[in-house]
Amino acid sequence: MDLRVDQPLWLLLLIPIGFYFLWTWRKDKKIFKREGKVVFSIRILAILCLILGITNPYLLLPIKEEQVLFLVDRSASLQGTDKQITEWVDESLKSKKMSHLVGVYTFAENFQTEVALTTGEVNLPVFTPMSDPSNTDLAKALQLSTGIIEPNKATRIVLFTDGIETIGSVSDEIVKIAGGNVTIDVVQMARLSSEDVAITSFETPPVAFEGEQQQLNVTLDATSEAVAELLLYQNDQLLTREQINVEPGTNTYTFRNASKGEGLLKYEVQVVLAEDGLIENNKLTSVTNVESSPRLLIVTDDGNSSNIATVIDQQAITTDVIDAGVLPFDLSNYLSYDAIIFDNVPGHVVGEQKMMVIEQAVKNFGVGFMMVGGKNSFGLGGYFKSPIERLLPVEMEIKGKQQLPSLGLIIVMDRSGSMSGTKLEYAKEAAARSVEMLREGDTLGFIAFDDRPWEIIETAPLNDQETAVESILSVGTGGGTEIYTSLALAYENLSPLKLQRKHIILLTDGQSATNNDYQTLIEGGKEGLITVSTVAVGQDADRSLLESLAEMGGGTFYDVQDESTIPAIMSTETAMISRTYIEDNPFYPTIFGDAAWTSLFAEGVPQMNAYIATTPKQTASVVVESEKEDPVLAEWMYGLGRTIAFTSDSTGEWSGDLARWANWGDFWNTAVSRLLPAYSEVPFSIQKSSDESFTVTDPSGKSSFLDVAVVNEKGEEVSVTSEAIAPGKARVTIDSEPGLVFFRISNEQDAVYQAGISVPYSEEYKIQKPNTAILEMITSRTNGKMLTEPSEAFREMELSSSEKQSIQQSLLLLAIFLFFFDITIRRFGFHLLLSPFKRSGKKAEPVNTTTTYVGKLVREKKKR
Repeated sequence: MDLRVDQPLWLLLLIPIGFYFLWTWRKDKKIFKREGKVVFSIRILAILCLILGITNPYLLLPIKEEQVLFLVDRSASLQGTDKQITEWVDESLKSKKMSHLVGVYTFAENFQTEVALTTGEVNLPVFTPMSDPSNTDLAKALQLSTGIIEPNKATRIVLFTDGIETIGSVSDEIVKIAGGNVTIDVVQMARLSSEDVAITSFETPPVAFEGEQQQLNVTLDATSEAVAELLLYQNDQLLTREQINVEPGTNTYTFRNASKGEGLLKYEVQVVLAEDGLIENNKLTSVTNVESSPRLLIVTDDGNSSNIATVIDQQAITTDVIDAGVLPFDLSNYLSYDAIIFDNVPGHVVGEQKMMVIEQAVKNFGVGFMMVGGKNSFGLGGYFKSPIERLLPVEMEIKGKQQLPSLGLIIVMDRSGSMSGTKLEYAKEAAARSVEMLREGDTLGFIAFDDRPWEIIETAPLNDQETAVESILSVGTGGGTEIYTSLALAYENLSPLKLQRKHIILLTDGQSATNNDYQTLIEGGKEGLITVSTVAVGQDADRSLLESLAEMGGGTFYDVQDESTIPAIMSTETAMISRTYIEDNPFYPTIFGDAAWTSLFAEGVPQMNAYIATTPKQTASVVVESEKEDPVLAEWMYGLGRTIAFTSDSTGEWSGDLARWANWGDFWNTAVSRLLPAYSEVPFSIQKSSDESFTVTDPSGKSSFLDVAVVNEKGEEVSVTSEAIAPGKARVTIDSEPGLVFFRISNEQDAVYQAGISVPYSEEYKIQKPNTAILEMITSRTNGKMLTEPSEAFREMELSSSEKQSIQQSLLLLAIFLFFFDITIRRFGFHLLLSPFKRSGKKAEPVNTTTTYVGKLVREKKKR
């Protein structure tokens, strides 16, 4: 037991108080006679208690319990060592004493509890899988470990690691731990020996010209001699496959390729080994920007012809025409083009995922986009609330139109167990979009079914669109599949209604448990003008039944393989029956806007036949307008890219005399030239730093600040942290999976630069030895030890465990008591205080003070 104080400076008050008592004693020594000595001593003791109390005194009481934490690194660099570590911990626990609290915790980038601190028996379970083993954060693991323990108890952390950290700085964290009540022992670990080949570097020229011989350099590291295959891809197409003999250590290979492509080329190298230790380090990507003439991508639908490619200047613009069904998913394939035109393409063929990637190509990288009308385009094409609608200068919804048909729509959606996951989520989103396309007063019903119908929204006029959408989005999965009863309920609800259009959309991914007379049901519905369309999702749907239902019901059958196309299908269906989108009365358009357009019509405006009605967005520029003041040609800037909406067609069926006009070719050449990116490329440099960040620099010195956006191959915006470190220079950290990402860099002068950057795999997957220097630093600064024997984990600790127990309150209460005792003695004296304790044989008679005083006066008078 040890007495200590937190605020010892208060003890200096004893000096003036000592002088005060000395002065008092010299001034009047009589006060030290009799009870004065006692009072004086009590007063001194009370003051001492008071002064000691305000110093915040406490006693250190010894604690027998000690804490031992096993902290296990389970990142990718120690893959396969779980069993080895478990055996080591189990062996060490044999030396555990009753006074030891033991806990087991694991970490990689995140921190997990395997066994919480306990004095009981520790049965080490199978380690919980790590959510992200691709990084190691030693600093975070030690910080959280020291936050778990009781700080007043002596603690030993036994750290199992190879010392390879990819996030944070353990040296900074050790500064906080050193000198405390925690020591850290280290058990040095290493990846279990296995044959491993890792691609450590892949370099291609950043810029090349078409046909130029490009040198591609590949560097491999290997743990042992092996025979492997090296594969090289360009834009996901295999260029070469070569068998190589790999030697232990570093291996370098060089390839040469004369590119026939134009724009941004993605190169990818892979190494394949029969028994490879890690597959995460077997692939790297790189990009090369091939300078060439502008490239245009024209997208058509199967069976629909496009005349655009035949009328534009092929010598000035390289044009590719592809079917919408083979559109790529990767952003790099779109960035190889300067502009994209959708010519009468239905949205359900494209799908949400590809739309999102195209949106990013336009918004962040300046690729131009144009949509051309037709029966499968704009609102009729199912683009309502889609990424394509966001980038276009027009909205698919028709606003301000009064003469619209009365409508009744019932959506019958499968909610069986097989619909769980993305299928149900896309289906609910699609149904919600359909509701948003309806107007107040339109009749809506929503039936979700499994082995029975569930009427989520009763068939009635739509008054609260928001509540209806929330009800649809809250639907969960259920049991089996029974179609007929739900479809019959929909017919029953629609039949008595007096509406101009009545339609049912049936969506399912399974087969009905019963066979019923669908023909009688649908034929009866035809008398009530009810139509039905069907959507088959996935391989297990009863396609023959659904196709026959749509054929009998006068609707459309959709066979869906890509779940992301469901929203576009539902939007198309709702648009077709809810609105009169096609305006097919011949008209002479009105021309506005930029001289690039108006100059084409200097000699007159040709007559047009039809277009799809849309609504211009607030900041869009309407170039061509119909007599009903609907936009026929509109444009605007969406991010860095210009987009154009032409609501008539390219074939002449709708565009009429415009397609036979002398300036028809110039019209399309003008459109394409408007779409081409208007940015100037500035040679910003992007260099990868050792701490996984990127340094972006403007070597021209013309930039004060840099704005950086990053998008991955899927078209998703990547989280970016940008820190300005000098004018025209920034440190950029991105949160992205390994692979190809695209930087868009701009400055205050509106100069824009785009570049593809390869994000390599984590340092965890590299072939490397344990970082012994870091491990020795950890043990030396915390008075720990590099352990070799399991029993050493529970050796005697040099640190002592103790518990602080404050005595401040007790001393202050004692001081108060002594002060009251002092006052009482001085007021009443010792005799009165001690009188209850004195013994007496005779009871004392009361003294009449009045009589005594009078008698004394009489006696004095007699003497006179």
